[in-house]
Amino acid sequence: MKRFRILFSLVVTTLIAAQLCLAQAKPPQDKKGCKDSPLISRFPGSVITECEDKDDKSYDFAMPGAGHQTVEGEYHYLWYRTPENATNPQIQRNMGTALRNAGYTIVFEAQGHDTFVGHMGKTWIQIYITSNGEVAEHIVTETKLTQDVVANAAALSTGISGNGHIVVNGILFDTAKADIKPESKPALDEVAKMLKENASLKVYVVGHTDNVGALAGNMDLSKRRAAAVVQELTSKYGVAAARLASFGAGPYAPIASNDKEDGRALNRRVELVKQ
Repeated sequence: MKRFRILFSLVVTTLIAAQLCLAQAKPPQDKKGCKDSPLISRFPGSVITECEDKDDKSYDFAMPGAGHQTVEGEYHYLWYRTPENATNPQIQRNMGTALRNAGYTIVFEAQGHDTFVGHMGKTWIQIYITSNGEVAEHIVTETKLTQDVVANAAALSTGISGNGHIVVNGILFDTAKADIKPESKPALDEVAKMLKENASLKVYVVGHTDNVGALAGNMDLSKRRAAAVVQELTSKYGVAAARLASFGAGPYAPIASNDKEDGRALNRRVELVKQ
């Protein structure tokens, strides 16, 4: 009986050891729901530990010493854990070469070769290699964005009469440009409707920006955007020019913090202010 117990104990111990070995031998797996971008391959042996996919998001491609580029569109984020035996110079060299081989123009490469920003067509990609060899990728492909919330004539009228000013959601511009995007038409329709319903109302059309970039450039951009809205309302909607005046406030009147992109997006806006 004693011999049987010893034998049984040895069998159980062997089975547990075998299971542990199998568990240890099982290669690490990517985080559930995450997959590689088809635009660039991963460093061999890497595992995805985090990811994010958004149909409509803005990302700021920072390039220290060389400015930045904010791009809106389809967004993908990947975080890789690389093999322990891979060195940082090896990872940096491979990722930079992979980016070039994929056809991207390298618009920024850090002196330490730990950050790359590439651009091809409407796609931007940033690769960052951390000090412990992990790799982060941010990819944005510019797309025709949808504006789900637009101004409403009744709400615009109520806001102006109650507060003296109102933000017009849905008037969109390309980055660093004053050309009104076609998706802005529903919002402009509502502004024109509100002005026609309030025939005696005169307003200032005020452009606002975030604080990224030179102050003079932001002031000029906000002024041109406001003027573009006035031009659109007078030329296409028949609003009398005497009822409108444009003004550019640049970054001087933020409604949110400029420390994060969500706040900067709110600060880039057009407002109507009662004269």
